[in-house]
Amino acid sequence: MSSIPDMDLDLENLFQPAWAQGKAEANPYEKFTGAEGAKPERRRGDHRERSRSESFGERRGPRPQRPGSKFGDRRKGFDRRDDRRPALQDERRETPALLPEIAVTFLPDERGVESLARQIKMTGRAYPLFQIAQLVLQKPERYTVRLAVKKKPEGAVSQPLFVCALDETPWLSEDEAIAHVLKTHFATFYQAERTATEPPKGTYTFVAQCGMSGVILGPPNHHDYQNRLHKLHADRFARMPFDVFKARVKIVKDEAVVKKWVEEQSFKTEYVVLNVPEPLKLPNLEEVEKHFRVTHKETIIKSVETHTVAGVPSRNLRSRELQRLVRTEWEQQRHFPLQLATELSRQFATHGLQFFKVNKTFTHVSVARPQFLDLETTPVSENIRRLIAHINAHPKCSRRQLMETLAPTPQPAIIEIKLATEALPAAAPVEGGTPKVPVAAAEPTPDQNAIIADLHWLVHQGHVIEFADGRLETAKKPAPRPPKPEKKPVAEKPVAEGETISATEPVSAAEVAAAPAAEIQTPTAESTAPFEAQVPAAESVVTPPDGTSEEAVESPS
Repeated sequence: MSSIPDMDLDLENLFQPAWAQGKAEANPYEKFTGAEGAKPERRRGDHRERSRSESFGERRGPRPQRPGSKFGDRRKGFDRRDDRRPALQDERRETPALLPEIAVTFLPDERGVESLARQIKMTGRAYPLFQIAQLVLQKPERYTVRLAVKKKPEGAVSQPLFVCALDETPWLSEDEAIAHVLKTHFATFYQAERTATEPPKGTYTFVAQCGMSGVILGPPNHHDYQNRLHKLHADRFARMPFDVFKARVKIVKDEAVVKKWVEEQSFKTEYVVLNVPEPLKLPNLEEVEKHFRVTHKETIIKSVETHTVAGVPSRNLRSRELQRLVRTEWEQQRHFPLQLATELSRQFATHGLQFFKVNKTFTHVSVARPQFLDLETTPVSENIRRLIAHINAHPKCSRRQLMETLAPTPQPAIIEIKLATEALPAAAPVEGGTPKVPVAAAEPTPDQNAIIADLHWLVHQGHVIEFADGRLETAKKPAPRPPKPEKKPVAEKPVAEGETISATEPVSAAEVAAAPAAEIQTPTAESTAPFEAQVPAAESVVTPPDGTSEEAVESPS
């Protein structure tokens, strides 16, 4: 990079407009022609002279070729990136392991829902349903997890589910459950006994040792070496090819390691069966597993269709596949807790709470649904009219603002207490030796009590909505429904004997009265008042990325 020492640039002046830069000075670039550093032009006859020189052997060697060009063979290691890309993509695109076909449902704690319902009834506020569901998912103490098997159309179970009766842990197979029992609860059924035996004969200078687990397998020429090798592979490294596992075995010539193996072979381990009328000893763990399958499997390992796990244990399930499944479902519910919100709506409905929508989108739960109060046709007190007028005139006002405007609290009196300055605490404000102590807040005035009572009535009747953030809002007047189109008169025709009247045809009162009671269907409460699913406040609700609406919340049964 060339440097030009005589070039003095004033950046502060150059970044100003032309009229503020002052008088133009001599051009500092006048000595440059613009051809500095340019390559000389090639004349037309140069290539002819070069070809002649090459023809007379002046060129010493072949012209070098660029690796990877289309005119020469590619050198090893200089392949194009496009040729390597498919192989790299195939390595990176590993198919994720499939999740077990087990249905996972998150259920809120019933006692927690009961306390939430009690709080909603006491405060009268409207809380976003989906926000409550997210709060429940934040701590595992607030919910339980229900696991259920899925069945195929023909009725067969897609993935069986097993439970250990000793600790209520779920498993996907009997083998996993049995291995868990023999590892965790081994002392409940069996007891290991070691007895001294004759050490192995011969002199051993080296032994084989697993390079991954550190288990000493013994000398390769020992009669039990192959059995120990295959058993270790089947117990711990079954997913690894046997040839790869065998290549990790190393030969150790350390005297301490050889001595340790000799000591292990000098003792024999037997397993005493407990809780049986007749004493029984088993020679190895294979016989222990067979005995457990025959004797204890039916009472300890049970096949179930549903199983409920508490929230805290569900975070650390012993089965890795089930733990991964529960974690995946929890992440989905935390993003959009539709399933938990549906279950919350059912439990809240049993406590007498109501649901409604805000802006036709967000579901809220409260003590009452919004009911418009028509002041023109409904006789109410003057205080209620003032409350409704103030809330309509001041959108998003709070209870405190309402009280400060309609029934302001008198200023607390200041009492001067004449005490010695030394008797006061050091942090007490002192002015001239006489501290000023404010009197405790007085009880509500009669006007405030009247407003509190009227507001409580309005909230519990649904005429005023008090949201979780303290906002007050009156119930809006419902839009008028469009008139139903008049039905065209249908010509009456005589009913033949044995013919019934169609449901789409008009039926007179006399015909309804004459009809049998079994043919008349009385509408039920569920058919006439369908449940309206609702959702939390707009600023606190998580909207799913796929556009799924919270209107999918099921109605409480």
